[in-house]
Amino acid sequence: MEAQDTQIRMEELKKVADLKLSLRHSNLAPERPDAAFLRTLDSSIKRNTAVIKKLKQINEEQQEGLLEELKSVNVSKFVTEAVTAICDAKLKTSDINAAVQVCSLLHQRYKDFSPNLIQGLVKIFFPGKMTAEDADADRTSRAMRKRSTLRLLVELYFCGVFEDAGIFVTIIKDLTSAEHLKDRELAQTNLSLLVSFARQARVLIGLPVGNQDVQEEIYKELSVTPEQKKQLRKLFQSFFDIAVDLLQSEHGALRLLEQENARMLNAKGELSEENAAAYEKLRKSYDHLLRNISSLAVALDTQPPVMPEDGHTTRVTSGEDAASAFVGKDPNAPEPVWDDEDTRSFYESLPDLRAFVPAVLLGEVEPKGDSSLSQKSAEQQDGRGDSDQTSVGGLLIDVPDGGPKSDGVETPSYMSDEKSSPVIRDKDDKDKGKESDKEKARERDAERKGDRDPEKEKIKGLEGASLDSLVQRLPGCVSRDLIDQLTVDFCYLNSKSNRKKLVRALFNVPRTSLELIPYYSRMIATLSTCMKDVAPMILQWLEEEFSFLMTKKDQMNIETKIRNIRFLGELAKFKVAPPGLIFSCLKCCLDDFTHHNIDVACNLLETCGRFLYRSPETSVRMGNMLEIIMRLKNVKNLDARHSTLVENAYYQCKPPERSARVLKVRPPLHQYIRKLLFTDLDKSSIERVLRQLRKLPWNESESYLLKCFMKVHKGKYSQVHLIASLTAGLSRYHDAFAVGVVDQVLEEIRVGLEMNLIGMQQRRIAYMRFLGELYSYRLIDSPVIFDTLYLIIFFGYGTPEQDTLDPPEDCFRLRMVITLLETCGQFFDRGSSKRRLDRFLLYFQRYVLSKGVIPLDVEFDLQDLFADLRPKMVRFTTFEEANQAILELEERERSMLSEKQGNGRFQPAEANPQGPNEIPVPSSGAAQDVRGVDHAMSPAENGTSLPDEGDSETETESGSMEPDGQDEEEELEEEKYAENDEDGDDEEEEEVSADAVGSEEEEHIKMKQKKVVEVDPAEAEEFERELRALMQESIDSRKLEMRARPTLNMMIPMNLFEGSKDHGRITDGESGDEVPDEQGGNSVRFRVLVKKGNKQQTKQLYIPRDSSLVQSTKQKEAAELEEKQDIKRLVLEYNEREEEDRGGAAPQPMNWSVPSAPNMGRGSGSKGGWDGAPRSGNSRQRRPVAAGYGRRR
Repeated sequence: MEAQDTQIRMEELKKVADLKLSLRHSNLAPERPDAAFLRTLDSSIKRNTAVIKKLKQINEEQQEGLLEELKSVNVSKFVTEAVTAICDAKLKTSDINAAVQVCSLLHQRYKDFSPNLIQGLVKIFFPGKMTAEDADADRTSRAMRKRSTLRLLVELYFCGVFEDAGIFVTIIKDLTSAEHLKDRELAQTNLSLLVSFARQARVLIGLPVGNQDVQEEIYKELSVTPEQKKQLRKLFQSFFDIAVDLLQSEHGALRLLEQENARMLNAKGELSEENAAAYEKLRKSYDHLLRNISSLAVALDTQPPVMPEDGHTTRVTSGEDAASAFVGKDPNAPEPVWDDEDTRSFYESLPDLRAFVPAVLLGEVEPKGDSSLSQKSAEQQDGRGDSDQTSVGGLLIDVPDGGPKSDGVETPSYMSDEKSSPVIRDKDDKDKGKESDKEKARERDAERKGDRDPEKEKIKGLEGASLDSLVQRLPGCVSRDLIDQLTVDFCYLNSKSNRKKLVRALFNVPRTSLELIPYYSRMIATLSTCMKDVAPMILQWLEEEFSFLMTKKDQMNIETKIRNIRFLGELAKFKVAPPGLIFSCLKCCLDDFTHHNIDVACNLLETCGRFLYRSPETSVRMGNMLEIIMRLKNVKNLDARHSTLVENAYYQCKPPERSARVLKVRPPLHQYIRKLLFTDLDKSSIERVLRQLRKLPWNESESYLLKCFMKVHKGKYSQVHLIASLTAGLSRYHDAFAVGVVDQVLEEIRVGLEMNLIGMQQRRIAYMRFLGELYSYRLIDSPVIFDTLYLIIFFGYGTPEQDTLDPPEDCFRLRMVITLLETCGQFFDRGSSKRRLDRFLLYFQRYVLSKGVIPLDVEFDLQDLFADLRPKMVRFTTFEEANQAILELEERERSMLSEKQGNGRFQPAEANPQGPNEIPVPSSGAAQDVRGVDHAMSPAENGTSLPDEGDSETETESGSMEPDGQDEEEELEEEKYAENDEDGDDEEEEEVSADAVGSEEEEHIKMKQKKVVEVDPAEAEEFERELRALMQESIDSRKLEMRARPTLNMMIPMNLFEGSKDHGRITDGESGDEVPDEQGGNSVRFRVLVKKGNKQQTKQLYIPRDSSLVQSTKQKEAAELEEKQDIKRLVLEYNEREEEDRGGAAPQPMNWSVPSAPNMGRGSGSKGGWDGAPRSGNSRQRRPVAAGYGRRR
């Protein structure tokens, strides 16, 4: 995009250069009209006078119209008047091209025009003798006129209006005269003119031109001689050397004045106004001179001058005083002024407005003439209109004409009280008032004489609306970029009245919005670099407000006082407010160190005390002030709040000395491991990190690697799953490492429950997330998750430390459960895992309701959790409802357990049957304190796994164990029960009831499925008709296909049994059954499907038993029956073995220690482990993450 923009810009410049080249050719060989043609044009005095007046206001907008008028009039008798008008025109940089076009047209028509024009333009640089008063009064306007004239002369020379390059030699010789250096302002003006000429006319000085310069063809045709180029280059170089010497001498004078001021400041505590004014004047002159000389050096392709750097130039201090300022400090380790680079950049790196905004808009170049006079009068009118209104507390109150008004500066809001005591004023107020009265009188006279321009009034109104919108954006500027952009936007609305309005808006910052003060101060500091009246105005208002508030001794407006002193402090950090002003305000507070003065002093120290203490020039004085404050605090009997304020402010400015932190020295191997895990690890680099970890010497690094893996709480929370992914990847090669990680995580979770420290909460949340991610990456199974969940909600109950381990008002265990279920709860959506989660959520709801009032953020997290996992689950509103539901659940489980024991199908566990299932319901009198219930749970039971009687089978979900899922076994059992027609219904009902232990809704749904659905006869008839049409279409489409080998034993279509009473079975035997002797003799009956017309029918066919067809059929059926019996026997043996294992030993707490390596799965289904295919049914789908190991989805 940038390349395209550059190309477009180059094409535009090329077009402009081509037009200029054609204009040059026309000017070099002008085809002037004869006298007869000129007589045909309008030569009246009135018309020519009007045209000549327009020549004084040449601009780009009027270019076309002015050229047309010049073509239609005869100016041959008014050439001198036209030349005078062009020379007197106040041209801007954008108007130079229009002036060149007008001069070229006059040059091509009138022969005597160009000599007179050149003579008039050169005369501007040699005005002749002038009085000192006239020279001082019109210095700025003459400098601007010389700049525009020099640019016009260069363009006229390039366009061929004149060809004598000696004119430039004469002008440059005058500008580089050494006599002009005696006058500093004139030297600055000449420097800026030389910089402009050197940039515009490099070819005339003999400087190299760029290869891509579009005016290269014009440069080749110039008539400048090598001697002239050499002379111009010599003049520039000699003047540059003299200016550098002047800069060095001025730098030395500035350093001497700084040292003198520093000694006076340390001796008296303040500078006199004369010394401060002299220093400020010299510093500004030095800065301006350095900037101009540097620009000239760049234009001449030479190195800018480098001044001797002592670190304190343009500061009110010196090297000697700076050394004494750090008395008592360690000279080897000086404290930096700013705490970090961002803070330093915020207060020191201000945007350069001159790089973004034209100089005219910044007030550095103000246009003069009629437009400037009307603009000035408009500004004064706005100033008078604004002074008629005074703001009090954000409201505008009209002040009568006879009321007091401020002279020169608007009245701030705090001065609106007529009964307030007078504020200290400067001695020059009277003189300022007289001058302003004179200016107002002159403006009124000008307004009476001149008519108002409606266009200017319209522009003024638009500017006012833009300023209002800009002021409205101020409260939203809460970042450096926003306030800098707003500052640049204001420069395009810059005027004296707008500056006053802006300063008033900045001054009236809301007293409750102290966070805006640093950004407002940055805006003031940025504007003060170009607009010199902004900083004095805001400082005068703030100083007067401070004096007013301190004199009034009002003990109510503490917020206003804090806003005022913080504003001054921020301006001091931007070096807008002088340090002397800050120290005087602080001294005023220390003189009466009581009540609000203590708050004001502490706020001042918190804002800029650290800056002043660390700054070399103010360190000693601020240190003395801090010692005085501490002595006052010890002497005066301050209350606890004020004492704490003073100590905080003191130690923020001057922190107590403490030993430096000793960095822990780690071996290179440990540093490399930390770099991989804490710096390099991200989603894109996880495979590389895994490869690097595998290359480590495992015997040496395993223990430290395990230690680093357990520091997941010190890394990014969003990267916890990456640590779990690395654990899964390493488990393929180091089984013990994955076991160690899981062991450590579970141990840390239990330790957190035992200690319950607030400082460990972040760590505990990270471990819960880590445990869930370990399940997602198939390193642990669901029993570990559910054991942990039950451990969280039941640990510590029934023990004397119950209220310490889990206080009634502590909801952190809720956050732990929510974190774990949010991480891996979505996987428990089918099979026995779903029933286990449903069962746990009942206990969890009872635990939540036992907490009483829950914080809103936790309640919202609970709502999101139930919405994600069980959106249709009913949430109980009272503890009694949840407890009743759990009691009903436990009752059903006991009944199911007794039934299984009676049938001999289940061996009870030897563990305590109560577990967490018996938590007594609190009495109605204790409804307000549900946590006061003594749970029927012994301390030894904390952490044990909970019985789940609703599950008759054990679920192992890890990808490394039982790759054939639970649902496959259930399907085999269903097939087994379907084969046995005699007891199939009973066992099916038993399975339904067993699956529905934790959910009444599921049982209800399964019972409903057994009901016969009544079908509308009309719908059934329509369905049969469509089915027959579909079957007929299928038959027709398959007529042309090759007939396949007929199936020996196929199913009979159901529509052949429509008239039968039993729609589900065939009552008269199956095809292939033997027929008794009385019916068919020694033969076997088969059913043959035949077609008669469009209807299918079956016929019985009797085949002898000794035929080959019957023998092969019998053998195949016997083989299939034997295979089914084998499968049935294996399934029953598996169930019996699982029940024996479950009944033979008590449930183990956190039974995760079974090796979960990918290559340890049972059966052939686990072949390949991590790289195997996903399991069907209740399997968690895999997706590759790093190196072939997967994560549940």
